[in-house]
Amino acid sequence: MITEKDKALLDSKGISEQQITEQLACFEQGFPYLQLAAAASVDKGILQPDSDEQTFYIHAWEAYTHTDNRIMKFVPASGAASRMFKDLFEFLGADCNTPQTPFEQTFFEALSEFAFYQELNHVCQTIYHQDIPTLLATGKYKAVAAALLQKEGMDYGALPKGLLLFHAYDEGSRTPLEEHLVEGALYAASKDGKVNVHFTVSPEHRHLFETRVKEKADMYAKRYGVKFDVSFSEQKPATDTIAVDMNNQPFRNDDGTLLFRPGGHGALIENLNDLDADIVFIKNIDNVVPDKYKGDTILYKKLIAGVLVSLQQQAFAYLQLLDSGKYTHEQVIDILQFVQKKLFCKKPDIKDLEDSELVLYLKKKLNRPMRVCGMVKNAGEPGGGPFLAYNPDGTISLQILESSQIDTEDPDKRAMFENGTHFNPVDLVCAIRNYKGEKFCLTDYVDRATGFISHKSKNGKALKALELPGLWNGAMSDWNTIFVEVPLSTFNPVKTVNDLLRESHQ
Repeated sequence: MITEKDKALLDSKGISEQQITEQLACFEQGFPYLQLAAAASVDKGILQPDSDEQTFYIHAWEAYTHTDNRIMKFVPASGAASRMFKDLFEFLGADCNTPQTPFEQTFFEALSEFAFYQELNHVCQTIYHQDIPTLLATGKYKAVAAALLQKEGMDYGALPKGLLLFHAYDEGSRTPLEEHLVEGALYAASKDGKVNVHFTVSPEHRHLFETRVKEKADMYAKRYGVKFDVSFSEQKPATDTIAVDMNNQPFRNDDGTLLFRPGGHGALIENLNDLDADIVFIKNIDNVVPDKYKGDTILYKKLIAGVLVSLQQQAFAYLQLLDSGKYTHEQVIDILQFVQKKLFCKKPDIKDLEDSELVLYLKKKLNRPMRVCGMVKNAGEPGGGPFLAYNPDGTISLQILESSQIDTEDPDKRAMFENGTHFNPVDLVCAIRNYKGEKFCLTDYVDRATGFISHKSKNGKALKALELPGLWNGAMSDWNTIFVEVPLSTFNPVKTVNDLLRESHQ
């Protein structure tokens, strides 16, 4: 089945034949649903700090930024913006020449409110020798849309979201990349004033990101009194996954070569694993707001980071105590209470363990990566949610799950998913070193049984694609996880271009 030509392709990607065998088995067997104990809520696993606790945690974070520990922002930014403009692409391909749908009408009526309007107007004058008002007045709507989306114009249909103009300011418009730099200056600066920001990008866009940083970073560094250290990485070819046909046989391109596809954002656990950092903030590229709305974002980033470093400090102290061997039975019980009530990890048969077994169990549960995740009250937005789920070792812990991981045919499980009080806005702070100062090997904590199979097509032929365990789902399955409620004002994603017309982006 694997030809010499296939082997050469695998070698070039760094993928073994064993991996291909395992991936093909996933298509045959599928992935099991996770066993749920309950939807997480304020009553079950989601912290809701009061004002005094908020103050305590914010001070804890600000104190941490004055230590020698290395802080970093990690921003997945490889996605193209093409889906943002799906409706406009359909308009370009339609028979009509004037806006028909409510989406199209809203876009053109509010065109001057977009941050990219001035640049688009300049492009229209260059290409068509007419400004936007003149073009629209003469019914040339498609010309304007083409100037925005196509290569001859601003090429927004092919650029990544991180490089689009999102927000207008008096001194000019900003991209999400720039907004993330500003955010980093406001909550992730180290004691020496350095702000480390890492973007994962696609190879074809890396130069554009690097150019934008060279153009803009110094200006923001002077404004906020910081120094930026901006780095980039790309999704590794070794994390690509093989595609199959509808009979679960390797899908081959017209030239006979095997078809591989990117493994999804779960592949980025490899990039995260390569970082030299103690604490890492993770946030999607498009979830940014203008400066006038950043208050809640900064406050709650500091808050969840303070929760993380406070719990980490306690976990480290307990691990050092257990290492010393000089502990009492009462202290072991205190540690167990911490694991159960602060880290929300429970073992139903814990009473069956001997003291020596209990200590080994506590060491294992304490000595692993830790993350604190902001959770927003459910407002009908798409996305995964917070749950208490069973782990392969029989313990119950907090997990972020997508709908594909839940057996919605089971009425009880469907009710948990549909009636959940919160959802995941992808707002994480992660601790990735152990109590001895050593980096965790993050790939050791992935639940390989939490991937996902999707249906796609290539050149008109149906195929199945394999997505790796998601970055904040199965890729972090065996981490210590804590959920904290954060306000909806901290969640402002841009899924379509018209989302930029929302008040939070104006």
